[in-house]
Amino acid sequence: MSIKTVGIIGAGAMGNGIAQVCAVAGLNAIMQDINDAALGKAMKTIGGSLERLVRKGTLTEAQTAEVLARIKTTTNPDDLAVSDIVIEAATENEALKLKLLQGIDAILPPSTIIASNTSSISITKLAAATSRPDKFIGMHFFNPVPVMALVEIITGLRTSEATADTVAELARTLGKTPIGVKNSAGFVVNRILCPMINEAVFTLQEGLATAEEIDAGMKLGCNHPIGPLALCDLVGLDVQLAVMHVLYQTFNDPKYRPAPLLQEMVDAGMLGRKSGQGFYKYG
Repeated sequence: MSIKTVGIIGAGAMGNGIAQVCAVAGLNAIMQDINDAALGKAMKTIGGSLERLVRKGTLTEAQTAEVLARIKTTTNPDDLAVSDIVIEAATENEALKLKLLQGIDAILPPSTIIASNTSSISITKLAAATSRPDKFIGMHFFNPVPVMALVEIITGLRTSEATADTVAELARTLGKTPIGVKNSAGFVVNRILCPMINEAVFTLQEGLATAEEIDAGMKLGCNHPIGPLALCDLVGLDVQLAVMHVLYQTFNDPKYRPAPLLQEMVDAGMLGRKSGQGFYKYG
């Protein structure tokens, strides 16, 4: 199956990043969200990202115009019906995802693949909300999507081999490196990464060092390009908390318990870069 048009549900950081890499790769992208304000903000973000590529000499002004012309926006889910694949990139909330997937499944032709960009929720469970579990798969991009090279391709219990092959090839078309992952809470990267970030929050909570010192320790001592607390701010403290809840509930293992400070900061609305304050303040 050849993918020419990609539908994206959600115009947030992940959704607009996916739309951008699809359009840069020469594919048509249709980005759907519930209101025009979210879509306008997404297109502004994409425009700024493309401008940076022009300044770096990666894209020309003419190519930028062509990329933007390949991205359509809509508030109407029915407009996604022409897509060869629809990627759900909504908030990491299981009930919301199940509702969205049931809705889009009723709209799409039987041949259309549905993928979820979930970072932790069971692909088998999400697939069961649709009438096409064989054509349902996890396609987990990493933030920021235009920069990060990896895509986790997660197969549910009933995902077909043909679907997995098609989606892995799509990832390669987008310039990404796919890795095949079996369905399990947190998959591979977040199963390893999120407990590390959570432990960094515990060390801050216990006063072992400042946020700056913890991040400097991991950058200089472990050669990480970004410290765990700054990374948590980038990903979103609410997303980090949601993943930890999934890991804790799935494995029933206390090593996955969310740090109380993480929960308190989310309760306070301190979500990281997107709210202007997390472990650091942002202008």
